[in-house]
Amino acid sequence: MPNPRRIAYQGEPGANSHIVCQEHYPELEALPCASFEDVFAAVTSGEAELAMIPIDNSIAGRVADIHHFLPGSGLHIVAEHFLRIRFHLMGVPGATLETIRTVHSHVHALGQCRRIIREHGLTPLISGDTAGAAREVAEAADPSQASISPPLAAQIYGLDVLATDVEDEDHNTTRFVVLSRDFVQAPAGNGPVVTTFVFNVRNLPAALYKALGGFATNGVNMTKLESYMVDGQFTATQFLAEVDGHPDETPLRNALEELAFFTTDVTILGVYPADRFRWV
Repeated sequence: MPNPRRIAYQGEPGANSHIVCQEHYPELEALPCASFEDVFAAVTSGEAELAMIPIDNSIAGRVADIHHFLPGSGLHIVAEHFLRIRFHLMGVPGATLETIRTVHSHVHALGQCRRIIREHGLTPLISGDTAGAAREVAEAADPSQASISPPLAAQIYGLDVLATDVEDEDHNTTRFVVLSRDFVQAPAGNGPVVTTFVFNVRNLPAALYKALGGFATNGVNMTKLESYMVDGQFTATQFLAEVDGHPDETPLRNALEELAFFTTDVTILGVYPADRFRWV
C-alpha cells in the first residue's frame, strides 16, 4: 500500500493549524508535530509532502522563530491561507460556568481572551498548546477545570462547549504559509501574486534606503519588511520582504535588479497566489 500524502503542522490534533489543514487540504493526512523544527524536518525528509506554518497574527504580530527557520530551511512557500481565530471555553461533560475555577491554554490565547477569564474569576494556567490544553482537561476529568481551545478540539477530546467565541477581538486572524521541498511558482498573469524573498544589505550608509528605492520607482507595493541579525553579528542584517507582483512582470523584475546592486544576497522563497482574504 502506498504511503499516504501528508501535510505537517505544529501542535496537537485540534489546533488551529490542524483546522487550516482540514479546510484547504482535506485530501492530505494531517501530521501533528511537537515543534516547528519537527515540521520542517518532516518535509525535508519526505515524511510529509507539505507543511502548514503560522507566520503572522493580527494581534500578536509575527510568530516567533519562523522567520529564522525559513530562510535556511531549503523549503519554498507555495501558498498562503488566512484563518479567523475562534476560541471556545470548554470543559468535561457535566462542567458548567459555575463549576469551573481554572482555565488552561497557550499563553497567547489566554492573553487574547482576558474578558471571559476576568468575568468568571478564573485562574489562568499556561499550557504549551491550545489543543493540548483541551486534552489535559479531558484527561483530568475534573469539572473545575476548563480550557480555551479551538472548536475542533472539543470534538476530538469529547469536551462540552461552555461558551463560544470567547476571544476579545473579532478581527483575530492568523496568516499561514504552505511550504514544499519543490519550488512551485505561480504563473504570471493569472491573478494577484505575492513574492517573498530575503536579502542582506551591504554595510554602507543609506544602503537599505537605496536598496528599497527601486520598488518605489517601479510602483511595486511592499507589504512586509522585517529585519534579523545574521549569525549574531550586529553589523550584518538580513531582511525578509514581501511584495505584490510576479518576478516575471516588468515592474518587479526591474525592482529586483536594482535591489541586487545594494545587497550581498537575494533569495526568493516563494511566488504564490495571493489569498482572496487580502482584498475581500
